[in-house]
Amino acid sequence: MNVIPFTMRRTDSAERPWYQQDSAAAFSAFNSCPQGLSGEEAQQRLHTQGPNILPQKREKSVLMRFIAHFKDVLIYILLAAALVTAMMGHWVDTFVILGVAVINALIGFIQESNAEKSLKSIQNMLSSDAIVLREGLQATVATQNIVPGDVVMLRPGDKIPADLRLFEVHNLRVEEAILTGESTVVSKSTAALEGEKSLGDRLNLAYSGTTVSSGTAMGVVIATGGDTELGHINAMISSIEEAKTPLLVQIDKLGKAIFAIILLMMVALFVFGFLLRDIPLGELLLSVISLAVSAVPEGLPAIISIILSLGVQSMARNQAIIRKLPTVETLGAMSVICSDKTGTLTMNEMTVKAVVLADSQWRISGNSYEPQGEFHPVISASGHAAGEDSVLQAFLGAVDRCNESQLRQDEQGHWGIIGGPTEGALKVLAAKAGVKSDAIEVVSKLPFDSLYKYQAVSAVMDGKPCILLTGAPDVLLALCQQQQGEQGVTAIDRDYWENAISTYASEGLRTVAAAWRWLPTVKHRLDHEDLREGMTLLGLACMMDPPRPEAITAIRDCQQAGIRVKMITGDHQETAMAIGQMLGIGNSTAAVTGYQLEHMDDAALAQAAQEYDIFARTSPEHKLRLVKALAASGEIVGMTGDGVNDAPALKQANVGIAMGIKGTEVTKESADMILADDNFATIAAAVKEGRRVYDNLKKTILFVMPTCFAQGLLIIIAILMGNLLPLTPVQILWMNMATSATLSFGLAFEPAEQNIMRRPPRNVRSNVMDGFAIWRVLFVGLLISVSAFMLEAWLQPRGYSPEFIRTVLLQMLVTAQWVYMLNCRNSEGFSLDAGLLKNRGIWLVTLVLILLQALIIYVPLMNTLFGTQPLPLKYWFIALAVSAGIFVLVEIEKRLTRGWRTSGDKVMAS
Repeated sequence: MNVIPFTMRRTDSAERPWYQQDSAAAFSAFNSCPQGLSGEEAQQRLHTQGPNILPQKREKSVLMRFIAHFKDVLIYILLAAALVTAMMGHWVDTFVILGVAVINALIGFIQESNAEKSLKSIQNMLSSDAIVLREGLQATVATQNIVPGDVVMLRPGDKIPADLRLFEVHNLRVEEAILTGESTVVSKSTAALEGEKSLGDRLNLAYSGTTVSSGTAMGVVIATGGDTELGHINAMISSIEEAKTPLLVQIDKLGKAIFAIILLMMVALFVFGFLLRDIPLGELLLSVISLAVSAVPEGLPAIISIILSLGVQSMARNQAIIRKLPTVETLGAMSVICSDKTGTLTMNEMTVKAVVLADSQWRISGNSYEPQGEFHPVISASGHAAGEDSVLQAFLGAVDRCNESQLRQDEQGHWGIIGGPTEGALKVLAAKAGVKSDAIEVVSKLPFDSLYKYQAVSAVMDGKPCILLTGAPDVLLALCQQQQGEQGVTAIDRDYWENAISTYASEGLRTVAAAWRWLPTVKHRLDHEDLREGMTLLGLACMMDPPRPEAITAIRDCQQAGIRVKMITGDHQETAMAIGQMLGIGNSTAAVTGYQLEHMDDAALAQAAQEYDIFARTSPEHKLRLVKALAASGEIVGMTGDGVNDAPALKQANVGIAMGIKGTEVTKESADMILADDNFATIAAAVKEGRRVYDNLKKTILFVMPTCFAQGLLIIIAILMGNLLPLTPVQILWMNMATSATLSFGLAFEPAEQNIMRRPPRNVRSNVMDGFAIWRVLFVGLLISVSAFMLEAWLQPRGYSPEFIRTVLLQMLVTAQWVYMLNCRNSEGFSLDAGLLKNRGIWLVTLVLILLQALIIYVPLMNTLFGTQPLPLKYWFIALAVSAGIFVLVEIEKRLTRGWRTSGDKVMAS
């Protein structure tokens, strides 16, 4: 077979999209034909175009990812201090300072994900091989060797290996939920389509990574690798840059501010000490290094990591798996949750909720594939119970036997279906009523055909031959001239049935109709002509993918916490609005479609993103644009989902939330948090925990910063007055890393405040170090430093050695930090409340702190390394007495500044 050499992969961008053209245009554009390519031509295209695989982002080496954690202005100060002490020959100081820097880098490195797995997970969604036609002969080839122009054959269960323009279809139905979010399978056709169509409405195209549910087909490959719809999602994921969480942005700003202040103080004090105090250069350098080390809160990264890790563990116990530590804090700041509908807010299990018959209507309970539910009459002319209603029983028998699906229960007791979700819902409906499938013998079948939109069986019911028919209501209404009632067959009342379809459609329910016809003899071969006359309509099954009951409660909780919930789905507009109303989503009376979003500029889309809460018939690009628009408006956005179509938006969002059970691996790897129970209600619990974690982080920062400021003041006062250096650099590092981190651990266990889910999300644009926080740093820093200076002034005239005085000051400063930690427990009321006894973490860290201080004061090796001396017990009590005075003064300050803090909180919330 001679094939013209391949010259173009697809039509020019100015041409119409493939779904608007017939299949002949695709063959022409790719220089192919229905018999496929030759082996030689396929190899040449493979060499030219490359394999059918998705591009992968180059990963950083392990070493480079580790080194990246030293890129912090505060670490730069420590590294500079280590360099100077090394030049001076103070090797103990050098190694201790370097050790602190390396420990901080290791903590960050361990937190970081070992590799970006999202793109690898998408690769796993492609099939391993496929059947193609090469010169008219079938051949099984590896998926990566498929090229544009290849002709691919599709069978039930196949994963589609590339994007195809279908040219031959036999009852083909494809599961496209991973791309479109729709819960129902899509019936495919070959005819060219008119007008602009969303992804889920392009019925003559089949997409890479989706699955054939039933039927067979042939299609010509129009896109491979990165050019496929799956490839576009892959590109979106790889192009999204990781954004820092609100807290980390604030910490970075704080770090830069501290760096500038420390640098300024170091230069000023060096000039002052060298020119005015004539301090020897070596001693002056050591003093300036002590200032730098004392003022740098080098333990803060470790403290933040500890608190976040505890939050991760708490959330994991509540079925929320956190993949990235900072996500814990970001959860508490979320102001908007954009949620996919199918499988997230709904069960992703079609369920029949109502049955409409000629003389009666029934509501059916139950929300899953489990065959448990009751039939409640809404309208019943006869007053019969479900089991006594002959028309209802006939209807249930028809939908049960004219059905290709199967109901199964796995080893864990979970119920599921094999087959399409619509047929599965009908099978479950019959099982709820106790219908026995073997009561009706099926003789022959007419499979579902998307061209006719129905399926039929020839059967024997109660010893009588008949035809059972199910399908689209509009088709069956056209075929039937009669309807079945309790009193027998009557002329069909089309207005009644059309009103019923319209009524239930407004509730978000889809309808499937059933009909029957008695035969004089058994029909062993069924044909479409057998359905053209004599069919009698039995009734309608009205079904939906029902909302999760727990999602309704969770949405209410989120809205009470000031978090707006938006539904972004690939489903139809009416269905999305109806589901939104059932869920209690704010603005559910209006919706925006993907088609409308497609024609909005960024400004109009930003306005729509704020105004509307329901977005229907959306594509992955639409979801991504909506998340970006909300983020640009200053919202902290959470995005939930379970399909590949959700992955780019999940990665773009501040908090990407994936479903753990039904979510694809791609979605999970793109997410920041995974719901192990697929329960939307878990999000509300995670938000509460995130807010608790942030509160405790802020308490911790208010605890650490004043103590660092106090240590810096001690050094400054000593240099200005020409006094003994209060603490050496290694002693300061000990206090900051060992004691501060230990004490902050106690604050991590503080429980959530009572009103935590009744207050609005915090304003992330406001700095963690607000006006009150700066006042607290200055007030407490001065209080501690002045107390330490007074204690030093009291000790010096008594002839104690410098090592002894430094040890007493170290003990006093550590004790002062301990009592100030108690002050920080409660920002509003008195700190020594009943909650203190319940916080076992505080008593644990107190014990650890006593042991650590005993270690550095009384162990000879530690005395040598840190320049300390053993202390008589009375100095422990002196340190405690001084610290108790600090505790009382801070508690008084809390009462006096309560009004200031309250007004500040209101400003931040607004």
